[in-house]
Amino acid sequence: MSRVCELTGKRAMVGNNVSHAMNKTKRKFSVNLVKKRFYIPEEDRWVTLKISTAALKTINKNGIAAVLKQAKANGIVK
Repeated sequence: MSRVCELTGKRAMVGNNVSHAMNKTKRKFSVNLVKKRFYIPEEDRWVTLKISTAALKTINKNGIAAVLKQAKANGIVK
């Protein structure tokens, strides 16, 4: 399974390591993902999601139902 956030769609970015002599080599900026279980009271069930920590902070602020609704509106979650 790829390292992609299931709610925001965030994935790894590509950039350069830059040395003091300005030599550039390719590198990857990975996403900070965590596996987390959430209880959805509307559906009366638990779901396990692989989400970024930024999405986790958004869920803590707005609630899982609101974040899932917004992700469905954006076309990330079916």
